[in-house]
Amino acid sequence: MCGIWAIFGVETTNYEKYERAFHQIRHRGPDALRFQYENEIEKAFFGFHRLSIVCTPFGIQPMRLYQHSTVNLLCNGEIYNCHNLAKEFNFKYETGSDVECIIHLFQKLGIEKCAQQLDGVYAFCLVDLHTRTVYIARDPFGVRPLFRLVTSAGILGISSEAKGLIDITKTFGDVKWYIEQFPPGCYAKYRIGLDFKCKLVEEKRFYQIGKLPWFKPWFKHENVIEDIGCNIRNLLTAAVEKRLMSDRRIGCLLSGGLDSSLISAILVKLTKEKNIPYRVQSFSIGMGDDSPDLLAAREVAKFIDSEHHEIIFTENDVIEILDKVIYSVESCDITTIRASIGMFLISKYIKENTDTTVIFSGEGADELAQGYIYFKDAPTNEEGNEESLKLLSEIYLFDGLRADRTTSAHSLELRVPFLDLQFTNYFLNLPSQLRKPRDGFIEKYLIRSAFNCTDLLPQCILWRPKEAFSDGVTHKKRSLFNIIQEWVEHVVSDTEFAKASEDYPYLTPPTKEAYYYRKIFEKYYPGQVKNLVPHYWMPRWTDVMDPSARFIEHYAA
Repeated sequence: MCGIWAIFGVETTNYEKYERAFHQIRHRGPDALRFQYENEIEKAFFGFHRLSIVCTPFGIQPMRLYQHSTVNLLCNGEIYNCHNLAKEFNFKYETGSDVECIIHLFQKLGIEKCAQQLDGVYAFCLVDLHTRTVYIARDPFGVRPLFRLVTSAGILGISSEAKGLIDITKTFGDVKWYIEQFPPGCYAKYRIGLDFKCKLVEEKRFYQIGKLPWFKPWFKHENVIEDIGCNIRNLLTAAVEKRLMSDRRIGCLLSGGLDSSLISAILVKLTKEKNIPYRVQSFSIGMGDDSPDLLAAREVAKFIDSEHHEIIFTENDVIEILDKVIYSVESCDITTIRASIGMFLISKYIKENTDTTVIFSGEGADELAQGYIYFKDAPTNEEGNEESLKLLSEIYLFDGLRADRTTSAHSLELRVPFLDLQFTNYFLNLPSQLRKPRDGFIEKYLIRSAFNCTDLLPQCILWRPKEAFSDGVTHKKRSLFNIIQEWVEHVVSDTEFAKASEDYPYLTPPTKEAYYYRKIFEKYYPGQVKNLVPHYWMPRWTDVMDPSARFIEHYAA
């Protein structure tokens, strides 16, 4: 995890303002930095904040190779198949950095085929000085963030977070501009004219979720379910194993639910097999000893033999960090903010109290495997599949954004094996009727049954029902959103809320809680909600006004 930043087509007189904007994302890379003016194309600045994970001394960026001296690369990412690519395409590494392969592949294959070859998570900006062309690209699920500043004056800006671009706009005067997330699975190509203005000449999707050109579903025997279980185990284990690439200590978030418990168990098993010289640290959070997540996570940690840490937080902690969470996450979505609170606090604890830097989590499983409780109401298998694909295509706007931003705010790198390309492509190409909730109520049945006979987890955890996050970290009778709503009732007056549609005609906040989130969001990112938060996350096929699963009729956790 690093922070990348660049701007093209601007005047050098604002050097200090650009540098200050660049430093708004310094939390993404506290180990080293570089901020420089690009002399060869002029009116351009590059910035890089480095978090050293693979600790090569030559990993600083912008990266330029002796073999390809007209190309500059800024990249936040990890390329898991970097060594295989070097063998397949016959190139040698100069820096020892895994992202170096992007330059070699670009020179050999061009931008589209380069991106299609990468197995990993990444957001990059590649500048070909010879052709005066800027290329930007982002991994298929948007695990690594990338924001784009677009203007009517030919100025182009990119940053790992929106906060790295927002202050620049104050120098634009009457120039029209907006900030948006660059779409995952896409690349864009810009030409830099002789007037130094950037012009978009091509933007194209290089990846369709669940559809890699080389992928075909395969089964070995007539007993399809048994083969699927074997394949799921092998592919998910491989997804965890390839993400062990790190010279820094690795840990895991452990809520005690299926997703995080499974990843944690596989992670601990692999580190022991590979004789990694430390115990994996696991981390769970709750508001007291009776928090369901703490109880379940404690049982898992004992079973898998992780070095377990429990973080206890209070109602005052929630209120104290709420504004910081909204600023960090760059969203006013209701469920995103609620779910970010615990993850923000747990990340803060990890940074301040341990030497763990790389964090594994179970993000993506609910979107991929129809794990949200409302999937039980899907009218047909096809509609359930379509909703799953929609959630995966938008994960970068909601849970993916929340997971990246809450961890990176504390200089941690998050790794998410459930969004592995091989695993997701295999899983999504299984028959849709096998991926829906079993018997109408057992969600993620395929994944649970695949590990049922492995003794990797206790049975009570492997088959633990899905629980709303707000319930899991607090108490059975008092949920996290209850705490927030009771506090907001005192800080947002009835008079103020009555003007919600007038103050915010687009994405009008439906509750005082949502109104407060929007108010703080506008303080930091004024006028940008349409591009950064296109809609609220809400469950489908159910008549509820609140995104919490607790309001769904058959929620029984």
